[in-house]
Amino acid sequence: MTIEEKKQAVIDDFSMYDEWLDKYEYLIELGKSLETFDEEKKTEDRLIKGCQSRVWLDSELRDGRLYFTADSDAIITKGIISLLIGVYSGATPEEIAEDDFAFVGEIGLRENLSPTRAGGLASMIDTLKKTAAAYVR
Repeated sequence: MTIEEKKQAVIDDFSMYDEWLDKYEYLIELGKSLETFDEEKKTEDRLIKGCQSRVWLDSELRDGRLYFTADSDAIITKGIISLLIGVYSGATPEEIAEDDFAFVGEIGLRENLSPTRAGGLASMIDTLKKTAAAYVR
């Protein structure tokens, strides 16, 4: 699937729920579905700065595509990072670095998070973009 197809799938998934409580439950389920993140990877250099909770992000470039793994010590935050890497993992660094992440606004995520979580979301997006940009030649 392309990034656009993945973003549209997220928008479609979120539109199935009328209430934000249900959307939070969906985020929690996404977080539970994250692949196991090795404890030895939970290092300071993988920690996303600017998040109230601790969020670790690891990346690997394979065959010109960037793959992410992540974890968090907070369940909602874990769901948010799971949502983001679900869309962007497997894309090229150029695609990620150039993307506007507008789908996050389309699903209403920013507006329905506490100010500290919204700031953490912005930090996650910024880190994904900077990680990808580091691989762009």
